[in-house]
Amino acid sequence: MRSSLTGTARRRRSPERADPRSPEVRDRTASRQNGPERRTAMTYRVGVIGGGQLARMMIAPAVELGLEIRVLAEQKGMAAALAATAVGDYRDADTVLAFARDVDVVTFDHEHVPQDVLRALVDAGVAVHPGPDALRYAQDKLLMRTRLQEMGMPQPDWAAVTGPDELGAFLDAHGGRAVVKTPRGGYDGKGVRVVSTPDGAADWFTALAEDAGGGALLVEELVDFTRELAQQVARTPSGAVRAYPVVETVQRDGVCAEVLAPAPGASARLAAAAAEVGERIAEGLGVTGMLAVELFETADDRILVNELAMRPHNSGHWSQDGAVTGQFEQHLRAVLDLPLGDTSPVAPWSVMINILGGPAAGGLSERFAPAMAQHPAARIHTYGKEPRPGRKVGHVTAFGEDLDDVVYDARAAAAFFQD
Repeated sequence: MRSSLTGTARRRRSPERADPRSPEVRDRTASRQNGPERRTAMTYRVGVIGGGQLARMMIAPAVELGLEIRVLAEQKGMAAALAATAVGDYRDADTVLAFARDVDVVTFDHEHVPQDVLRALVDAGVAVHPGPDALRYAQDKLLMRTRLQEMGMPQPDWAAVTGPDELGAFLDAHGGRAVVKTPRGGYDGKGVRVVSTPDGAADWFTALAEDAGGGALLVEELVDFTRELAQQVARTPSGAVRAYPVVETVQRDGVCAEVLAPAPGASARLAAAAAEVGERIAEGLGVTGMLAVELFETADDRILVNELAMRPHNSGHWSQDGAVTGQFEQHLRAVLDLPLGDTSPVAPWSVMINILGGPAAGGLSERFAPAMAQHPAARIHTYGKEPRPGRKVGHVTAFGEDLDDVVYDARAAAAFFQD
């Protein structure tokens, strides 16, 4: 049974562990206690910026741990509406500061909060995890590539290109094909394209030229990979780190469709190398909370860093049911500087299947009963979203002794929710 972090359980903290109430939090305590919301229980308040499915999936573990979770949603009726205590623009510093006034720590459902807003939170004494110094590497892929190169991390050949001539030179040096990415804002296949000519990104270069800020695009070698992997790591503000098993991710149309945990056929050497890469990146970038490192495995048994996410991630959804401590509980523990949980799998194999799009007609609710009846061991998670082609509306997990059986169970259960 999971213990609560309220009352006497909270007072049994180890004296060797950093107090989650850092000085920056304690400085705000007196003013909060004099206000209308004076606290009568010893409960941590976690503020989550963003009302999507990741915030939604933090709610259950927060309740189990005795935490109070508050969400700043972009609009009403979002996935995390159950915990949405405020609705507003996360790009507006005043809105975000007002939301953060009565929480112990601020964390995120996404990485899109502007740097000036993040800095305003820090300047106001708000505990922000992950902080702006780390998040800038998740927000800007050119900064990420530069910093990872300085750290000696394995990654594809890359360059910053400001026009077709520079792109053409990169293509000539890398076999005539390459991947071009917009440095900011892309995800789930957006802002990414494979090009074979210098004018393959002409529209993006035009947009850069029209932007008063200028800038460059990121071009990377087209990696000859055998599969895609993901390594998740949790890190606390006081520096404790825990790695999850490396997993295999299956992408369709640039979107994660399936995750197999642990990655089938991964050697002990590969698993150790992936964990080391994840831990070094978390420490080198100062990440606090969950970090997902997306990786390529190459034909010659190397791993290369593809992208980073500094939050719970789709590649870690398997852990909700397949690990001793799921990624959403782990993220809450990490940002509060609480002891990290055990990341061991609960079974030899776990599988996660995304529900993409949902049924063509009707909603998801009428599909639950037949899916449950046919696949009672599968765990179904939906996000409170209306079906729409290509949209992530939920996922299914399963775990067990035999990989083929687990894959079948998860896929078959997920199929009930898609036409």
